[in-house]
Amino acid sequence: MANVVDTKLYDILGVLPGVSDNELKKAYRKLAKEYHPDKNPNAGDKFKEISFAYEVLSNPEKRELYDRYGEQGLREGSGGSGGMDDIFSHIFGGGLFGFMGNQSRSRNGRRRGEDMMHPLKVSLEDLYNGKTTKLQLSKNVLCSSCNGQGGKSGAVQKCAACRGRGMRIMIRQLAPGMVQQMQSVCSDCNGEGEVINEKDRCKKCEGKKVIKEVKILEVHVDKGMKHGQRITFTGEADQAPGVEPGDIVLLLQEKEHEMFQRDGNDLHMTHKIGLVEALCGFQFTFKHLDARQIVVKYPPGKVIEPGSVRVVRGEGMPQYRNPFEKGDLYIKFDVQFPENNWISPEKLTELEDLLPSRPEVPNIISEAEEVDLQEFDTTRGSSGGQRREAYNDSSDEESGHHGPGVQCAHQ
Repeated sequence: MANVVDTKLYDILGVLPGVSDNELKKAYRKLAKEYHPDKNPNAGDKFKEISFAYEVLSNPEKRELYDRYGEQGLREGSGGSGGMDDIFSHIFGGGLFGFMGNQSRSRNGRRRGEDMMHPLKVSLEDLYNGKTTKLQLSKNVLCSSCNGQGGKSGAVQKCAACRGRGMRIMIRQLAPGMVQQMQSVCSDCNGEGEVINEKDRCKKCEGKKVIKEVKILEVHVDKGMKHGQRITFTGEADQAPGVEPGDIVLLLQEKEHEMFQRDGNDLHMTHKIGLVEALCGFQFTFKHLDARQIVVKYPPGKVIEPGSVRVVRGEGMPQYRNPFEKGDLYIKFDVQFPENNWISPEKLTELEDLLPSRPEVPNIISEAEEVDLQEFDTTRGSSGGQRREAYNDSSDEESGHHGPGVQCAHQ
């Protein structure tokens, strides 16, 4: 008996290849009862899979085809009816043959070509204001000279070596009664399933049926679009004979902005102010993403704490497909303090009289010890930690002969 090429239908019924008809029927009845639409309304697709798998495996001729050639042999033996195509597409993930790759079938039953993905880098200004740009790309189109046939009428013949399948099944005997089947691309037609005589080939496409053509797409980036959003051009991907073209999909990639960071429909920015501005109010301007000059005022007497955030309503990003509604702008304030000894001690005394009073000085007892407060470089780390490391290193050397983690016991 030949080895089974594909076991997907057996897996659906939860049985192994070589199962008896009686066991196959038991497995089907159990699953059909569990997933029947009357009992489980949400399991319609699962019930179709179970019914299809049992229909194939309970038929001796179909089961032999499936065991020998997998879905390919089953597809050819089924005659290619519309209902069979649908259930095949559902169970085997689109293409009925392994060499179709990621191709799928469209609603009209034709094979559908692969989509073409292209990244499109856009600035935050583009996403705020909207933009129309042109994209040039190269794609395959059907040859106009031969109408995608590859040669004159009747020149295209089905490959005799693979019988038009584009694939060959190789059978190798491993041991008496045991053979192995391998599938490979037909070398005579290079997987096309068709051959054209050299003299009858189309001169323009050289029998390839398609030619390269430069396509210019007009891309509309709408206001409020986001990073990762897709713009789809339906049916604009590569063309091929008997295949419905896929889509060209542009994937938006937002470039980093020097001032703003986006969070959904909101914008965030950081602004530096001095200590006098933080205490006595301020006014500053900045240019928004649509080139407007924005004036931000903050009244005297209201204090801005270091790291605090204030919001400007309605100055964020426009909403996608509702651009008159906008998010908010959040401004984080980085308060810059003056340098050391920026003012004389006499002026400091005057300044202290204007500032809020100090907290009361705690009583200092006579045994208290006075220490110096020094600047700390965060990049170098704690010197105490370095001393500890040095201590650990020396202790490791001295006690190294005891082995790792071993301590001497006191006598």
